[in-house]
Amino acid sequence: MLRTIPARQESPRTALVAGATGIAGAALVDLLEDQGWTVLALSRKPGAPDPARPAVVPVAGDLSSPETLAKALEGAKPTHVFFTSWSRQETEAQNIAVNSAMVRNLLTALADAPLEHVALMTGLKHYMGPFEAYGEGPMPDTPFSEDEPRLPVENFYYAQEDELMEAAERQGFAWSVHRAHTVIGFAVGNAMNMGQTLAVQATLCRELGMPFVFPGSETQWNSVTDMTDAGLLAEHMLWAATDEQTANEAFNVVNGDVFRWRSLWPRLAAEFGVEPVGYESAPRPLEEQMAGMSDAWTKIADRHGLAEPDLGRLASWWHTDADLGRKVEVLTDMSKSRVAGFTGYRRTEDAFKALFARLRDEKLIP
Repeated sequence: MLRTIPARQESPRTALVAGATGIAGAALVDLLEDQGWTVLALSRKPGAPDPARPAVVPVAGDLSSPETLAKALEGAKPTHVFFTSWSRQETEAQNIAVNSAMVRNLLTALADAPLEHVALMTGLKHYMGPFEAYGEGPMPDTPFSEDEPRLPVENFYYAQEDELMEAAERQGFAWSVHRAHTVIGFAVGNAMNMGQTLAVQATLCRELGMPFVFPGSETQWNSVTDMTDAGLLAEHMLWAATDEQTANEAFNVVNGDVFRWRSLWPRLAAEFGVEPVGYESAPRPLEEQMAGMSDAWTKIADRHGLAEPDLGRLASWWHTDADLGRKVEVLTDMSKSRVAGFTGYRRTEDAFKALFARLRDEKLIP
């Protein structure tokens, strides 16, 4: 087990990132390291320490196991925690039980740590409801605002927030909640990864001579919407965690621009040299379009010398289908963050292109 916790902190501020190998977690590790923090990078399979990154300490820990987590974090003294992890379950009741316990287990394991701030990443299901009732029940008007009351449905985001606030009162730290839209970023083996999924879809289409077909609903094709770049999310979480004026608040976090898929889809297609096909008469989910493509991907990976031949570790068809299949407008208000002083911005098209470039550099797509 990797748990080389330094006896003495290299920096007066030490961050623990839960979910350090995920899209948001990896971006946070990079940003914190760049800003001179000591980073305890917690995940179930963190890999070996990198001699080139001495300030990043891999920590192997299972958030669902209080006993092993307490052992893995014995002696750890983070001042800040960034929680970006979640575990998908079959029902929302199970999501609540498992994901709220993960927050509780981590903060309990850090009961003696000198915590100053804990930042929790959630998302727009706060406003739209859980996956099993996604956008189907009562919803506030768009753009979604942080002062909207909770929906009258079970939601694991609400349970995570409750665990966070109870621990903050008990242990005396400040907190923030960060409600992101769909996150664009780099992570292999991640269950919610639209940018990478679309890159893999486009690659398969090009290699097999197929059109690049939009999988979602007419509403998503035509409506104004937004997204969240992982690097911007990391900046937002660090901003809130280190600014006394933002303590004990929930914030939306999106790129700051808006777009329509009907305009962006052809531009993404051009990045791969494939024929774009938009919404026509009904959604065409990726789980149907890309069914049985595992062998084709293995052959593509072999032909181009790619680093990951397992299609399931790169593409999350179900998640992209859920996001793009929504039949309601999804748009987020960033006013609260702007008024509080956060000025970060990304253009969504640039975020996609930057991800595609990295995927090529990492030999994950040709």
